[in-house]
Amino acid sequence: MDLRRLGYFAVLAEELNFTRAARRLHIAQPALSQQIQALERQVGARLVHREAKGCSLTPVGRVVAEEAARLLREAEAAEERIQAAVRGRAGRLRLAYTRSARGGVADALVGAFRARYHDIELSLQTGWTAHNVAELRAGRLDAAFVRPPIDEAPELRYHVLAEEELLLALPAGHPLAALRTKITRELLADEPVILFPRENGPGMHDLITRQVWPGGPRIVREEPDDEQLLLAVAAAHGISAVPAGRAHALRLPGVRLRHLSAPTPTVPLALAYNPAADLRVVNLLLPLLPPPTD
Repeated sequence: MDLRRLGYFAVLAEELNFTRAARRLHIAQPALSQQIQALERQVGARLVHREAKGCSLTPVGRVVAEEAARLLREAEAAEERIQAAVRGRAGRLRLAYTRSARGGVADALVGAFRARYHDIELSLQTGWTAHNVAELRAGRLDAAFVRPPIDEAPELRYHVLAEEELLLALPAGHPLAALRTKITRELLADEPVILFPRENGPGMHDLITRQVWPGGPRIVREEPDDEQLLLAVAAAHGISAVPAGRAHALRLPGVRLRHLSAPTPTVPLALAYNPAADLRVVNLLLPLLPPPTD
């Protein structure tokens, strides 16, 4: 298919308005209509329904829009790889993990990037979400794993990679640890709670407390990362809620993990980047992202 026409259609699919799409593309509206009609003839099906105040995508149009976005990303990444080969070096990717998400989908993505781009230097570090966001805004990172929402940085873009269940972490001798059923929020209302400092990740902190302790947690202790947090739980200083992947990876003795009753609490993991920065290497990473989960 003609990538230029697919690019026109991708913009129209975002705007759902021929006038706004033509303005973004810096072409006349009749020219855009002609290109969309030509694409419809090529596909052999109608892609949009024209309406009084814009347009909507047909079922086939939605599929074409998704595939167009993917093909355009791949074409852009291919161009970057070709230019990197011309320059003789692909550059460097400065990437940060978030402390609560080592392993799993984050390591899989880094591994896929490393396997595909042998000549790109990977500079890896680990920080909490607020630190990673600050480094992205300052231009000291190209991309970073974060725990959304990151409302404090609306200029950043992020792609959610996974939704991870929150598990309740209890001291082994706690009465709730003996239960074999899912634990209700009402049983947690007066429990002492151990969490990470809110400034390390305000969005994730608020998301956890809102889902697990709707009436507000009784925080008695703060720890900088999940390992220290779970050690405090093992010492019976309180209870906590920890992403399942990290909790299972650490497997500290003296800690019992339990599921909470519905609605199941979750926290997202995302890859964030600054669209105002140099995206030549980041654009090689984006096509490797897993598709969003429903």
